Amino acid sequence: MKPGLQFRLNQQLTLTPQLQQAIRLLQLSQLELEAELRQIAESNPLLEFSEDNPEAVDGEDHENIELPPPNTSSASSSDSADDGEASDWSDSGGAAEDPIDFSGGSGASRNSASGDEDGFEPQSAAPETLQEHLLWQLNLTHMSVRERTIATVLIDALNPDGYLTENMESLLAAVPADLKASATDIEHVRRLLQRFDPTGVASVDLRDCLRVQLEQFDPELPQRELALRIVDAELELLARNDISRLARKLKASEDETTAAAVLIRSLDPRPGAALDVTPVEYVAPDVYARKDNGRWRVSLNPDCQPRLGLNQHYCGLIAQARGSDASWMRGQLQEARWLIKSLESRAETLLKVAEAIVRRQSAFLDYGPEAMHPLVLREVAEEVGMHESTISRVTTRKYIHTPRGTFELKHFFSSGVSTEDGGSASATAIQAMLRKLVDAEDARKPLSDQAIAEELHRKGIQVARRTVAKYREAMRIPSSSERQRAG
Repeated sequence: MKPGLQFRLNQQLTLTPQLQQAIRLLQLSQLELEAELRQIAESNPLLEFSEDNPEAVDGEDHENIELPPPNTSSASSSDSADDGEASDWSDSGGAAEDPIDFSGGSGASRNSASGDEDGFEPQSAAPETLQEHLLWQLNLTHMSVRERTIATVLIDALNPDGYLTENMESLLAAVPADLKASATDIEHVRRLLQRFDPTGVASVDLRDCLRVQLEQFDPELPQRELALRIVDAELELLARNDISRLARKLKASEDETTAAAVLIRSLDPRPGAALDVTPVEYVAPDVYARKDNGRWRVSLNPDCQPRLGLNQHYCGLIAQARGSDASWMRGQLQEARWLIKSLESRAETLLKVAEAIVRRQSAFLDYGPEAMHPLVLREVAEEVGMHESTISRVTTRKYIHTPRGTFELKHFFSSGVSTEDGGSASATAIQAMLRKLVDAEDARKPLSDQAIAEELHRKGIQVARRTVAKYREAMRIPSSSERQRAG
């Protein structure tokens, strides 16, 4: 067979680097975007962050700023291909060198507001971790070097709730070999740690944790022994709050059993959680929705928009550069232009999608969760002329502030359930109705799932009992029997 040369024509879709960058920026949260841009700016001298906005009006509140309408000459979404050199950017001078600023607030005013009047930033002491708290006690406890070393290994192995979840083999492997520690040695030290503060740390399971805490009570306490028996053998019945059956099995009166149950519930099932130092995460909304003259209006949060621009000094050096330096700087300039256009596209897309969601869910903003309409990605995608994948990216980890609270944009999407009039009700609205029915029920005769389904039928919503059960469990509402016992 002789070798030959053949030509074939085929079509193939490819993502340009510019489009890939736009898609990546679109799916990032505000904090991730800030970190990404900082990293890019460090490697590209043509980019810089502007800390001051000369066009800002002093004293103007950012929630009252009307942002300019989207620039129709810019790319409207990450689904559109790169439009080339649509704008005539100049290598030196002109508006291209001014920082792109999506905000309307003064950088100086923000800086002064975030700091102290004397110029010092507020600081607080670092919280003490569970491990640090236990090691501090260990240093004050009389132990041999061998026991102290084993205790250090066990403390390091605790999870945030204070439990020891690693198996014995892993713990033995973590102890220095020269100690020749045995499983008995580790168990002995573990029992000592369980008496540290908070009591119950280093337990292997819930039963072990509760028993240690009960053993700390005065042996003369009447309900102590009965509580120990419940913890040892009947925790499942206690979890179901079946006091009558629990009393029969333990051959005790209901009053005694109730007193023992109250004692157990006063214990801490997660002793290490009180010293959890996981920082609280605060959400800064990306967009605002507010009512103005009877109409809902949406605007970008100016404080969450990146203020990135071209470095005027380096732009001015491009014309003077020669050879490889000139080629490299022009490449960096082109990448900076693409990035700024991608940021403009991201802001426009976010605003456009948020406006579409607010139009569809204005009833929720006016009347609350019971008025939430069913909404899927396809409906918003068709309205704004984008692909569903783009809507999914732009609504993930993006938040909107409304008079009813701050929500992730994905919160406004939910499936629908048919109604008698041929319409549909969203799952969010049905859950709100379910919660309202449960809150208003007679505690002595709580509504069953079937009764709730029938009540919803009377309101015109066709929902099955198993659907009610699914929603109730998702909302962590106990069953009717558990609600009755708890009441």
